[in-house]
Amino acid sequence: MADRLHGCGQMEKEKEPGDEFAFCEDYKRFLDCAKTEREAVRALIAELEGDGFVPYDRSKIWRPGDRIYFNQRNKALILAVIGERGLAKGARLAAAHIDSPRLDVKPAPLYAQEGLAFFKTHYYGSLRKYQWAAIPLALHGCVCLSDGEMVDICIGEKKGEPQFTVSDLLPHLASGFSPRPVDEIITGERLNVMIGSGNRENGGEFLKDEVLRLLKEFYGIEEQDFWSAELCFVPAFGSTDVGIDRSLIGAYGQDDTVCAYPAVQALRGLKIPENTCIVVLADKEETGNGSTTGMDSTYMDDFIEDLAEGEGLKLRHVYAMSRSLSVDVSSAYDPNYPEAFDPLNTAYLNKGPILQKYSGLRGKSETADACAEYLGELRTILKQEQIAYQIGEIGKVDCGGGKTISRCLAVRNLQTADLGVPVLSMHAPFEITSKRDIYLLYRGISAFFHTPI
Repeated sequence: MADRLHGCGQMEKEKEPGDEFAFCEDYKRFLDCAKTEREAVRALIAELEGDGFVPYDRSKIWRPGDRIYFNQRNKALILAVIGERGLAKGARLAAAHIDSPRLDVKPAPLYAQEGLAFFKTHYYGSLRKYQWAAIPLALHGCVCLSDGEMVDICIGEKKGEPQFTVSDLLPHLASGFSPRPVDEIITGERLNVMIGSGNRENGGEFLKDEVLRLLKEFYGIEEQDFWSAELCFVPAFGSTDVGIDRSLIGAYGQDDTVCAYPAVQALRGLKIPENTCIVVLADKEETGNGSTTGMDSTYMDDFIEDLAEGEGLKLRHVYAMSRSLSVDVSSAYDPNYPEAFDPLNTAYLNKGPILQKYSGLRGKSETADACAEYLGELRTILKQEQIAYQIGEIGKVDCGGGKTISRCLAVRNLQTADLGVPVLSMHAPFEITSKRDIYLLYRGISAFFHTPI
């Protein structure tokens, strides 16, 4: 490993033993009940309302210390604590995303063949398709019935419930597949999830009808109701400690829940900050930030503009004065694949969150590229609070790259940079993070919120 500098690493404040472990026990519980964006929003609202947060009402005049939330179509969420100076000097904003790679169920998914019933899927986000075969899967989501009733679905998470899987080819017959590129071993159209079986002599239509009968019996779902459904398959296993020292966490969906959760907890810890502080939890980052719940939509602008108008301010002026963080993950150095990383410019597990000037790919394409002056501000905040952090980028220049929502913030004239937790096996069904890095990110975001603009 190359010798490199880590900001404030030698100055980190002493903390109570077990702080990071206790914080991450709560984080793991949240991970297990928030595998989709809808579940994350639902779980957070229940928690926040018990902590004094109330739904946003644009007709109300908000006072310093008020705690509010805005629910965007049950798939994105904005939280705010009103500051002593309101938005007069700008806001401090941290934005994360709460969607993760998964297998979305197609609109016409159900078919039966040779005694097996399947749901056809369309993978969501950037994933390595072969990783999703031969693992237990759970079905999550909701269905809007023809009469408008919404039915929530979650099958495969509780003990004793059935689970699902994508079959894989046995190694004895795989010689013809081995020379193929890894992305062609299992194609998108082979990601068909096995949901049942039956007597072959009864025929495929009989089996299909039997599956539909069970769906009707337990959930009231007709075949055409899939046309107005949001269903997906996610890994059926829960979060767990990794390593004999329990210093790491393994779980599905840590990109980007591992940054969203510390941001929410940092905001919850505020009483009356100097500036209004905001957390945005967006959907659709993994597919390019589109839709009405992604960061390319206007719901964040509308929310902050309403607050600004209530104070006699213009949105563009508030944005120009504000400071923001894109709290999103980056890659962690993997000793098994050293050829993918620049050791001097890569994050390492257990050395704190990574502060990134830019992300992007192919010559920094589609990056925000933070200003040096703003990075200096952030370094000062982290140094003053003696919070260990590291600098770097996702990997070697020509190996690929990645994008975050920092670009969505920058196009609004918000000063922004990326600060997030390094992850091993990113976008895999089982991602690895460090408890120390998670806790230090929480402290970093908290320091960011507490610092006046």
